[in-house]
Amino acid sequence: MLDLRLFNSLTREKEVFTPIDPAHVKLYACGPTVYNYAHIGNARMAVVFDLLSKVLRTQFLKVTYVSNITDVDDKIIAASQETGEAIADITEKYTRIYNDDMAALGCDQPDIQPRATAHISDMITIIERLIAGEHAYASKGHVLFHVPSFPAYGGLSGRSRDEQVAGARVEVASYKKDPADFVLWKPSSDDEPGWDSPWGRGRPGWHIECSAMSEVHLGLPFDIHGGGADLKFPHHENEIAQSCCAHGITDDLTAFAKVWVHNGFVMVEGEKMSKSLGNFMLAHDLLEDHPGEALRLTLLSAHYRQPLDWSIDKAVQNKRMLDRFYQRLEQMAEMDATEEAVPEAVMAALCDDLNTPQVMAEMNALLKNENSPALKGKLLAAGHLIGILQHDPQEWLGYAIGSDDVDAAKIEALLQARTQARVNKDFARSDEIRDELAAQGIEIEDTPEGAKWKKIS
Repeated sequence: MLDLRLFNSLTREKEVFTPIDPAHVKLYACGPTVYNYAHIGNARMAVVFDLLSKVLRTQFLKVTYVSNITDVDDKIIAASQETGEAIADITEKYTRIYNDDMAALGCDQPDIQPRATAHISDMITIIERLIAGEHAYASKGHVLFHVPSFPAYGGLSGRSRDEQVAGARVEVASYKKDPADFVLWKPSSDDEPGWDSPWGRGRPGWHIECSAMSEVHLGLPFDIHGGGADLKFPHHENEIAQSCCAHGITDDLTAFAKVWVHNGFVMVEGEKMSKSLGNFMLAHDLLEDHPGEALRLTLLSAHYRQPLDWSIDKAVQNKRMLDRFYQRLEQMAEMDATEEAVPEAVMAALCDDLNTPQVMAEMNALLKNENSPALKGKLLAAGHLIGILQHDPQEWLGYAIGSDDVDAAKIEALLQARTQARVNKDFARSDEIRDELAAQGIEIEDTPEGAKWKKIS
């Protein structure tokens, strides 16, 4: 078995991944806050960690992949106040849409998808431990983590004290002992969601949620924690501080998670994605115009740790690449695929820190081979692992697919007439039929097996 090497954000090195328990690998990735549609940055995280979980499952007997749903947050409250919809309705709606959209991108649902609101008591327990250990304090209805109590703070991001304060965009508040202190619990007004606690009715701060959910479902320490690069500071830094200090460990950052994996930012045609710039790309909208596999391949087209510069042209190019794979599979439709393992070169690229650009180079190299049951098996095995080539080739390519405005029987009759015209060397009639079909948005492709047609407009 090939060693899986991953870049560990904590050590800033690519390392051979060695699980705590080889019989059970545990992975956690920070999921969405469900108040709106997921943007392509959210989608990239979901696709990357879906791929990582798939690769881990080829290497280890059991993998538990947890990715949470944040369903209590100030953005959700604001959305409810703006729309008049109940908070529960908003979170249920956008959780369902998120899962449907990620499934369309080829993502399996995580083994466990906990909701923050189901773990409030677990968060309160951690906060009580932090107060007892003098790592947190109550002040004016709030509870805050006292950053100076944890000298190792900043170990993940490598930020200095001044960078920590600036990078966290901290709120200057009279109830804080230190500007870098962050909220674990805050009071709720009557029109905001809240839960009873030793510090009054309130709700958790964002950072404590993942500390609680990961510990409950995976135990501590667990193998891999990850998410988008934007979460490294302060969110993931704060998770480490809370979880380590809650268990009285202040000198070992790996007491929470051993390996940290972060995917890079998504840009849109060279610019930061922003609503104000009008380039805020939603996965839900993109799925209206592009096949999910083409979007998935685009999200994997750059190495996961590098920034991804998104463009529609790239999605179109990746659709064309998929077309080439599906065309070869369609040519081998009558062949029974040899039961093949994932090609070694593809597996080696995946085990090299999920090197997906190299994966695609290796898969394209397979197309240089002659059609055979072995080639079909290799393409299907590699495609299954990375989440592509999951459709029927004829369906993907649009061959002989009728619709309300297409009379398939009539088109087949015209194709037969065209074939006969070509046999009779009546090329004028053959071209006439091609033009007639083109006017109906039907494209003819001449193949060694005969003429085939597909709807193109």
